[in-house]
Amino acid sequence: MTREIFISGEHQRRDGDAEPAPRRSSGAVRVGVPLSAVPLIVSCNGIQSALDPAGEEARQVATLFWVMTVGGLAIWAGVIALALYASRWKRGAITTEAAGRLIVWGGVVFPVTVLTALLAYALWLMPSLRPFGDQTQAGLRVEIVGSQFWWRVVYHRPDGSSIVSANEVRLPLGRRVEFSLTSSDMIHSFWIPALGGKMDLIPGRTNRLSLQPTKSGTYRGQCAEFCGRSHALMAFPVVVMQPGDFESWLAARASASPGVVESRSAETLFLRHGCGDCHRVDGTQARGTSGPDLSHVGSRLTIGASLMTNDAETMARFIAHSQSLKPGSLMPTYLDMPSADLDAISAWLKGLQ
Repeated sequence: MTREIFISGEHQRRDGDAEPAPRRSSGAVRVGVPLSAVPLIVSCNGIQSALDPAGEEARQVATLFWVMTVGGLAIWAGVIALALYASRWKRGAITTEAAGRLIVWGGVVFPVTVLTALLAYALWLMPSLRPFGDQTQAGLRVEIVGSQFWWRVVYHRPDGSSIVSANEVRLPLGRRVEFSLTSSDMIHSFWIPALGGKMDLIPGRTNRLSLQPTKSGTYRGQCAEFCGRSHALMAFPVVVMQPGDFESWLAARASASPGVVESRSAETLFLRHGCGDCHRVDGTQARGTSGPDLSHVGSRLTIGASLMTNDAETMARFIAHSQSLKPGSLMPTYLDMPSADLDAISAWLKGLQ
């Protein structure tokens, strides 16, 4: 089934209409779109598609997928051709010797040859998907700790310094980055489909993943292992930046005082309501570590691990309704917080750039 799309604003004539709608003189372009193919077309690109690679590892994964798809189609085409030959063109009885040759060549030699070639290609490709040791040449190590239902992100620079963030990953374009992955509570899975394959985060164990972005832009990462009620809400944006912009961004985040000086009263409210017991903000008395680091939360693209866009209004909504927005998370709701306090704290947090 196809559907006609009139790009220049024309209307399609329905059955029973007395006269067709007038056509514009500029001319219309008809595009036949198979509706059944729309999901396939949409799934092949976007910020969370493994078939629209923006990294070296993702490119190899996509190549392996297409090679295996072609191999599978070759076997399928051979089986279908054999079935058509037997059912339409060669309906008579065949000899025992011919049947034996058919079984050996069609049922053994052909599939074994194709599958062996695919396996050999996958094994040859595998070392480059997990480059470690001296081959990584990674100038930056990013530590990821998965928790229900958020991500702790720590950038370890070559000079030994570190920058703590949460629920957002930024990477330099064209440079290899090594991720060290672990979990604070249960098994999670770190996956940025546009950049590479997934890797589990296991409590008490550190796994390593190496990625090299090849296209700048904003992509989406996701927890790929069911980890509780809000598993589907445990995502994170990934921003691939030019190397110079990335270094400037890191330098800005290394500032020890990101808070807004003129909002000391809001900082006091933040501490008075106990937010500093779970969250850390550089340059303040908030030193909690059980929740996301909020030192530069105002500059992040989203809040709540990609749950909502980041502005003062959504910040206030998340603080007041965290359990209804993200069931099962450890952050309590603050429905009884005075609205004036809520607005002041939200504006202060948004100001932490």
